Order: sequence, then structure tokens, then C-alpha cells
Amino acid sequence: MGIKLSGKGQRSRSLAILFAILILMTLLILYGSNNSPDAIYPPFHVAENHALKTTDLKKWAWKDDYVPLYGNKTHSLRCHNCALITSSSHVLGSQAGNEIDQTECVIRMNDAPTLGYGSDVGNRTTLRVVAHASVFRVVRRPTDFLQNLGSNSTIIFWGPPNKIGKDAKGTLYRLIQRVSMTYRNVTFFSISPNKMRKFDNLFQRETGRDRQKSHSWLSTGWFTMVIAIEICDNIKVYGMVPPNYCGKNTTSKKMPYHYYKPRGGDECVMYMQNEGGRRGNHHRFITEKQVFARWAKQYNITFTHPKW
Repeated sequence: MGIKLSGKGQRSRSLAILFAILILMTLLILYGSNNSPDAIYPPFHVAENHALKTTDLKKWAWKDDYVPLYGNKTHSLRCHNCALITSSSHVLGSQAGNEIDQTECVIRMNDAPTLGYGSDVGNRTTLRVVAHASVFRVVRRPTDFLQNLGSNSTIIFWGPPNKIGKDAKGTLYRLIQRVSMTYRNVTFFSISPNKMRKFDNLFQRETGRDRQKSHSWLSTGWFTMVIAIEICDNIKVYGMVPPNYCGKNTTSKKMPYHYYKPRGGDECVMYMQNEGGRRGNHHRFITEKQVFARWAKQYNITFTHPKW
């Protein structure tokens, strides 16, 4: 025998059912969003209506921007032609190693190796730009990254001044200073605190976004590209994809983020997750490449493997 509800009870029951339906619809919407690349990863991109302010990066460098970690050397590297080798797996199979080795200056990033990959990425290194997070990976393999460098080779470390700055007292600074004293054939520099602030300001000028407020981390690629522009008349970039390469309509096969980590995460997944991330700090790889595309027209930069 059913229980007859009063008018007030029926209204309460109807409201409860309506509330449950609303919750279910919300969950369905969230589920759908989590399976839509555009919804998961809303584009960070350059801020709308941002009046771009150009910075002449050829006149951007100052004598005290790069601090020697040992001695009183100055960063005086200058090159007519440069090859900038990314860490992307797009360089694999390129057979560009011989071409790279014949370039006047060869620029690499972090702990990207040459041993075993020479046919695609070459063997020479003129400049290596290393993030504070990659220092241990570089110095623990001196045979690969330090002993085989030429006498004119340079390594530039970047990172928070409290970690790698001249006034830093931490383990990381002492480590890179000790390494610089050991390998006298290589010149070691860190980026000064003032220059680090300039890199942040440059990001805001070029994108209209405050790096810290937008929870963005500059990538080693950002630092390396700017430094390359400072020292090179012509730059050929190997392995960097264009800003519109990754997206829901791409038919390209999955490519490891690093050419030397074949089982690592997919490059496009990494790019999209970082580009759309709002909580915590993220690299804005796609946004950076949008800026690089503009710089390419201004600073004689070309891209190959893939070409764009």
C-alpha cells in the first residue's frame, strides 16, 4: 500500500529529484569536457587585443647579464651561422648530423646527448643552455657533456637566483662552481638575477601575460632562442614543430617528447596539457612558439625537421 504524500512532501520530493538531475547533468558535462581536447586544454595564447611591443634582442644583451662561475671571463661568443638543436624526437631519422657539425656554432639544451645520435643531431657542441633542474643530469655524466667539448665551448645555466646566483649558498651553486673549476676547457656562466627579470618582462611584452600571475614557467627553449638571437646572425632550428602542429585534428603519429627517451610521454600531449594548465605552474610551449614565429621574420631564423 503506497504512502500518500502531502503537498509539502511532494514539493520536497520534486525538488530532490530536480537537484539530482542537475547534479547528473553537471557530471555529464564535466565528463564530456574531460574527453574534449579543446575543453581540457583551452588555449593560453597571446592575450587578445594585446598591442605587441617589439624588443630588439640584438641590442638586449649587457656585459653583466652573464656571470662567470669561475674567474673573470666575459660572455663574448659571436657566430655568423648557428644550428639550434632541440630535444624533440622529430630530429630522429633526419640524417642532419653532418650538416649540423659543419655549422659554425652548434647550440644544444639541457642534457640532450650526442653519443649514439650523431647521425641525426651531430657531435659538436659550441653552446649548451642548461636549466637548474637539469644540472645534476649534466654533471653526473662528464664524459658525455663536459670532457668532449672543445676549448671554445660554453655552458650557460639558468634558474632562480637563490639556486644558481652568485650570492646563492646552496648545494646547486657550489656544485656548478666546482665543475667550472674542474673543466677549464669549458667556460661556465649563470644568468644574472637582473637578466632573469628581463626574461620575465620579455615574456609579458611579447604575450601580454604576466608570467607569474598566469602560472607560467619559461622553458629552456625560451632562454636558448633568445640567447641564440643575441649571438647569431642566422639560426637554423632542428626539430621544433610550428605552433599549430598539435591539436585535435592532427593526424601525426605520437612522438616522444625527448629523442633520447623513446618511452617518454608524447610531445603533443605534453604541449597541450601545459598550454591549458591553470593550476600550478606550466610551460607555455605553444605560446612560446607563436612568439618564435614572429621572431623568425625579424632575426633570420629558419626551421627544419619539420620545415615551417
